[in-house]
This record gives sequence, C-alpha cells and structure tokens, in this order.
Amino acid sequence: MRILVSNDDGVYAPGLAALSGAMASRGETEIVAPSTEQSGVGHSITFLTPLTAKSIHRDGQHWAWAVDGSPADCVKLSIAELFVDNPVDLVVSGVNHGLNAGINVLYSGTAAAAIEGAFFGVTSVAVSLEYDEDADFQSAAAIAGEIVDRIVADENCRGGLFNINVSTAATETYRRTGAAPIEVVPMGQAQYGRSYERRHDPDGKPYFWALWSAPPDPPPEPVDISQIAHGKVTLTPLHFDLTHHDRLRHMRHWYRD
Repeated sequence: MRILVSNDDGVYAPGLAALSGAMASRGETEIVAPSTEQSGVGHSITFLTPLTAKSIHRDGQHWAWAVDGSPADCVKLSIAELFVDNPVDLVVSGVNHGLNAGINVLYSGTAAAAIEGAFFGVTSVAVSLEYDEDADFQSAAAIAGEIVDRIVADENCRGGLFNINVSTAATETYRRTGAAPIEVVPMGQAQYGRSYERRHDPDGKPYFWALWSAPPDPPPEPVDISQIAHGKVTLTPLHFDLTHHDRLRHMRHWYRD
C-alpha cells in the first residue's frame, strides 16, 4: 500500500513527523506538505502563480516534498503529477495541532487535503489533536493508525472520506492503557471562534484579531464536539456533496411548466 501523508501545519510540523512515522509501518509512505503553515486556508487552490515542489532531505536522503501552496495543492499535485505513474492508495492528513470538529471542518486545511484525495477516489483521512502546549502527537498518530487500519480493512469504506479528532484526555488514556475510547459520530454544527478582539497598531489605527474559542456549551446529542468534550476520540465519515437533498426535492417543481 502506498500512503500519501500531508498536513496544513507545514512540512516541518511535529504532527506530520509523528503521522508519517505511524504510517511507515503500514506501507510505502510519501510525504508532500506545504512549505509554510497553511492553517485555516480551507480548500483553496493555487491558480494564479506557479507551484514549486522542493525535495527535503534528512540523513542525506529524500524525506519529503515541500510545496509552496495549500494542503489541497499538495494532494492534487501529488496524485495528478508527482505520483501519477505509481498512484497512492491512501491519503492521511495531519496530525493537526488543534481540533477540526464541527463547522471548523469547512475552514480546515487539514480536512481539505483529505477531501482533495477523496475527489480522486482515494480513501482519505484527516487527523487532528486537541490543542495543548504539551500535545502528544505520537499517541495521537498511534491512535489514528489503528483507526486507519479499520477503515482500510472495510471494503465499504474504500474511496471514502473520514475525519478523526483526538482529545487530550484520550492521549492520556492511551499512554496509560494502550487503548483509547473511540466513538463514530456525526459532525456537529456548532461554531468555534465567533468573536474578535479590537486592537490598535502603533499609529492608533484599529485592527481585529480573531479569537479562538470553543463553543460555550457542547450540544447534548452525541456529535464530534460533545464526545471530544467527554475525552473521546471521534471518527466521522464525511462527504463533499453540499447539496441539501430534502430542500432540493421540495424546490424541484418551482420552474417546471
């Protein structure tokens, strides 16, 4: 199995190193990641400027490709150009330093890399870890690796898109017991970071700084946000079809003769 590992925190991020290490025992691993941090860029694609891919070496050998574009660029370029003659079978993006749950999935570069892989029909997984100064990326990557094994083993999941979020408490449980509590749940609808702080530059001109805050109250139903708040790992199957099918059925007759 050939595995493409990417992220949005940049090619030198510790989460990427941990995830690529976990994937290396599962297949031939290729790393293609942004040359600089691309958090929050969503599914942006570079059209107006050229893309470059620079080989990053470790211990005198090629280790990764650093692309001066977005996470989606990295996966798109990998599948359509870099590895077109030797296709990848799996895309895994992360481990992101910070959750990508709820509506944040739509902003996430980490999720976008996985979505781009799914566009090509490749089984794709995004992995994120709750933000913590002492984030345990190794445990998060190990947990993700075990979930990826389960996904790959299930024929019904082939070509699918999946989102994993790991709570800090779950990594602590994993270190202590060798296992983590995992729940398969839908994506929540709550928004993170709905406020801004008004500041002033040295000339007195105002500017605004986005504040990163969790939803004030996790929803009572079992969704990604609520289960993470309970110290779980969440696994969510996603789809990039944004059509509201119930409303579509309601509206079909509007312009029919």
